[in-house]
Parts: sequence; C-alpha cells; structure tokens
Amino acid sequence: MAVTPTPLAPRRLPQLVGVPHALPYQGSKRRLAHAIVPLLPPDTARVVEPFAGSAAISVAARYLRIGGSAWISDINAPLMALWRDILDTPGALAAAYQRMWRDQTTDPQVYFADVRRAFNATHEPRHLLYLLARCVKAAVRYNRDGEFNQGADHRRLGARPEIMRRRLLHTSAALAGSHVEVAGYESVLAGADKDDVVYLDPPYQGVSVTRDHRYVAGLPRDAFVAQLAAAIDRGTSFLVSYDGASGGKSYGTPLPAELGLMHLHLDAGTSSQATLNGRVASTIESLYVSPALVRRNGGRDALIARLT
Repeated sequence: MAVTPTPLAPRRLPQLVGVPHALPYQGSKRRLAHAIVPLLPPDTARVVEPFAGSAAISVAARYLRIGGSAWISDINAPLMALWRDILDTPGALAAAYQRMWRDQTTDPQVYFADVRRAFNATHEPRHLLYLLARCVKAAVRYNRDGEFNQGADHRRLGARPEIMRRRLLHTSAALAGSHVEVAGYESVLAGADKDDVVYLDPPYQGVSVTRDHRYVAGLPRDAFVAQLAAAIDRGTSFLVSYDGASGGKSYGTPLPAELGLMHLHLDAGTSSQATLNGRVASTIESLYVSPALVRRNGGRDALIARLT
C-alpha cells in the first residue's frame, strides 16, 4: 500500500548563501541542501555521500561545520580523482585550469575536442574539470565505451580562472579532513556508523536497469531496495532522493512503503531543464528519511518543523 508523501516547501537557509561549489554538475542537489542540512542532527559524526557527483550536501554540511568530516565516494574513478585533487592540491589544479582556459581562446571548439580526446586517453583530473566547466548544461555524458562524449557549450568559455580558483580553494577548505574513495554505494552504506548520516542520490529511475549515457553504471531497483532494507535493520541514518515530478510529469516509482521510510515531497523550485526548453515548470523532489534518522530528529512532527 502506497503512503501519500508529505508536501513541503522548505525554508531557505541564509547561512548557505556563501557555500562554495567547485564543480558545475547537472543534477547537483545544491538547492535541496536547504532541506537536507536541517535534518542532520547535532550529534552527526560524519556526512557520507556514496553517489558523490558535485558532493553538494557534503560541502554544505561541512561549510556549516556539521559533522567532524565527510566521506564522499563514487564508482566514477576519474571524478573521484578530481575530488582528490580538489582536496589535496587545489592551487595546482586552479593553475592548470587557468592555463587551459587561456589556451582555448584561439579556437575554443577545437581546443575542447582536443581536451576531450586527451581526457578519454588519460583521465587527467584537470581535463575533467575543464570539460565540466565548458560542456553543455554541465552534463556528463558517456558513450558505450565509457568515454566522455558531451559537446561544448559554444556560448561560453567556462568560469573565469579567478572565479574557478576561488571555488576550488574554498571548497577544499570546507572539506578539509574528508575522505575520498572510489567505491560502490553498497560497501559505503554498510560501512556507515550509527552516528553518521548517509545521503544517497542514485541515478534516476528509468535509466538505472542498464548503464545509461549519463552514468558510468546503472542501479538495479530490487538490489537497491534490498540494500536500504539492510541499512534500516542496522539502524543506519540515511536520506534518499529517488523520484519526483516536473511540469506535471512524474519520473520514477516511489520506494516501497514496506521499508517504513518517511516520504517527503519537496518543492525544489523552477526546473532548469524546462527553462532550457522554453517552458516554466516546478520541480518536486522526493526525499525519503530512514526510521533511525526520524528518531534522531525527535519524530515526524519535529522533523517537519525543522524544515518549515
């Protein structure tokens, strides 16, 4: 039996206005951070993000000094290599980006194609940073051979070097002491301690049975549900983004009610994809909260009060 989700319009947190973001990344949960950060209890030991992407939740939490550290991971090895450079050598990475940004000005289209070929051959983190800054809609795309194949946005040259440097340095400072790892979500979720909070933002349903061009790997639904059930049994505190709606169209099937997760429908604002297509539409994001995290927030009513 399905459980009707609770609709909420989370309040905006002024303290998140200055949060740095190193990576432009389609699907980033920067806006959703305003709803997730209030659900991180004061005793949070570590924020764990197994589907890292832009690591927006970890960056926001650590910027506010929630938890002692963050643990970000993904099976996308080149992406995690870039994150390692952001944490360890942000100045050198910024300098490399500056050189590339300046070198592109003679012929940006040809330069982008050259960098893309170089990245697919070597997986250099600096190449990936440049591609993310220049590609269409900051959207990673892969071909059947696992090669980055997204094209360049010819209307822009990417963030200016001084802006990128500031983003990299500030993000690195916010995440100081955090752990970066190439790993599947299963081992990371199983390794979370009871004082941790895990945020899972897996690939959209409908593209997760097999590998899709937006992701380096798919996510079988039944296996994912089984992993969540095991985490509930262990008393793990976690949140999941998994389905939602935009412009009246739903995407994805809700997680099973039998899991006993608290299901929220969050107003995530105007859909950027709809805007690009010349339409105006709101995005509704589903957020599921584990029983352990509901309890740590003082129960369902207290949790809702934290958001509104």
